[in-house]
Amino acid sequence: MKTAEALAVLDAALDTEVDQDELVQAAMQWHFSPETGTPFWLDRLEQLDFNPRSDVRTVDDLRMFPQFVDDLRYAPVESLLPRGYGGTAEVIGVFESGGTTGAPKRVLYLADWMEREMAGAMRAMDERGYPRGVNWLSLGPSGPHDYAELTDQHARRRNGVRFAVDFDPRWVRRCLREGRGEEADRYLDHVLTQAAHVLGSQRIGAIQAPPPLLERLARDERLVDLVRGQVQVITWCGTSMDPDTRDLLRNDVFPGIPVYGLYGSTMALGAAFERPATENGDSVFDSPSPHVTYTVVDPDSDKPVAVGERGQVVMHHLSKSALLPNNRERDVARRVAEPPGAKGHSVADVRPLETFTGVPVITGAY
Repeated sequence: MKTAEALAVLDAALDTEVDQDELVQAAMQWHFSPETGTPFWLDRLEQLDFNPRSDVRTVDDLRMFPQFVDDLRYAPVESLLPRGYGGTAEVIGVFESGGTTGAPKRVLYLADWMEREMAGAMRAMDERGYPRGVNWLSLGPSGPHDYAELTDQHARRRNGVRFAVDFDPRWVRRCLREGRGEEADRYLDHVLTQAAHVLGSQRIGAIQAPPPLLERLARDERLVDLVRGQVQVITWCGTSMDPDTRDLLRNDVFPGIPVYGLYGSTMALGAAFERPATENGDSVFDSPSPHVTYTVVDPDSDKPVAVGERGQVVMHHLSKSALLPNNRERDVARRVAEPPGAKGHSVADVRPLETFTGVPVITGAY
């Protein structure tokens, strides 16, 4: 097969089903070819004891890659642009990880990937009955985080506008790490006070917020009434939510308003919406394949666990705009059976690790 034909899968139409292995092989050719490759990866070729262009053929082979993701804490962002774009790539933004375990890691969001990511998000929202033509209220971080950009895209592409209340999750974590929980509480109350102004003065049909803020909102009768009177869907994301809290919000606090989780990672450039049905009471998230896939592995052996077993979540991202394989996340989860024909593992009961790379994990409010 000629090179151009092999790479065509990277530009496949948004509604086209692509062969997972063809996508893996095309991504290896694109990101490791001297002509089209990504400088970040070309600079690391000599550190690999395998040839990505000939040896990496399947998703399972992606586990051959060592943990290069930590290099994203210091790599110049220009090195993340594949040469194959010829200097014409449209950069939506530079986004950082949460910085939970040290200096933040950085990635680039290119316009062609944003279109692909949003196409999947809109399909998932349609399947779950998310409304169109309503305004959104997002409670979450802006600044270096992708949260604000993605939530804004969600609102605009569903013909609404986004009202935003910003908060700095790194400040909340710092307060908690230094034993200043009272200060963190006051800061989150400050965030909710701003949310009350929006809910009391604007027409809001959708809310997106991390669980700790939703739990605080649920304790305020005035805010609960404002939500019940107008909101049609609630999305939680940014950190985990236990089943009891989720059921309390769905059944008692906001009855009749669908509540869905969204699980992903900045380092995977993508996220998955919660399945409509739970698995043994737990929220389930299927890999948003083929471009982003999850694998649940034994943290000691690095081997995939069986369905029903718990392990550490590993994420892979493959696209024309970026290659982020074999990234160990700071989460553990139970592997559940994936839908027929789906690629990658499905995960349930996602929780943060207590420590990650030797650093205590403090999730705080995001």
